[in-house]
Amino acid sequence: MSGAYRPRTALGRAVHSVEETVIALLMGLMVLVTFVNVVLRYVFNDSLVWSLELTLTLFAWLVLFGIAYGFKITMHLGVDAVLNMVSSRSQRLLSLVAVAICLVYAALMMKGAWDYWAPFANMAPTTGHWFPTGFKEMKPWDYRGYVPTERIPLPEFLRAPLEYLFLPEGEEPYEKLPIAVPYAIIPFGVAMMLYRLIEAAFRIVTGRQQGLIVSHEAEDAVEEAAREKDA
Repeated sequence: MSGAYRPRTALGRAVHSVEETVIALLMGLMVLVTFVNVVLRYVFNDSLVWSLELTLTLFAWLVLFGIAYGFKITMHLGVDAVLNMVSSRSQRLLSLVAVAICLVYAALMMKGAWDYWAPFANMAPTTGHWFPTGFKEMKPWDYRGYVPTERIPLPEFLRAPLEYLFLPEGEEPYEKLPIAVPYAIIPFGVAMMLYRLIEAAFRIVTGRQQGLIVSHEAEDAVEEAAREKDA
């Protein structure tokens, strides 16, 4: 399909492979943690107290990372009834309008995502109501400090760098992972959405991609599978 994503360079293929590996690892870890906890519960009458919180965190990472990846490979579902009624040139124009709307929405989300995450990471949120106009002047008591997760333990090999990044001077260290780490996917995921939308706009302008949605790719895949089965 003309809209499908195909990396053209060695760097693009490497990045694509890394993204797919990250998605596979997140899914695999979710399954592994859940499986281990089920075995512990029903076989050994024990459980991992942090398994649910970790699984929810991994799922959030998977969703937000996957949204950006979906824009990249045009896997998001959409309605193309209007697009199919107009010419190819008009389809491209309407697709660019859709990208522009998505970019505005993602930019608003980016400000909200940063402003929500920044205090947990001892950073300043932005000023401005809709779009950032600068950074707020923060007082020491405005920062939330080292806020721990409820149950996820802090691995020892991460203790030194995380305490250096997020633990205010003089504050006692915690035994739990700082909440700034799992919440980091919020601004990162939205930033990836912005980047992938800009990439999609460039591909639409250059004719390498027809639109943002999956269109009839699912139907084509079903028909192709049926033909292979009959053969």
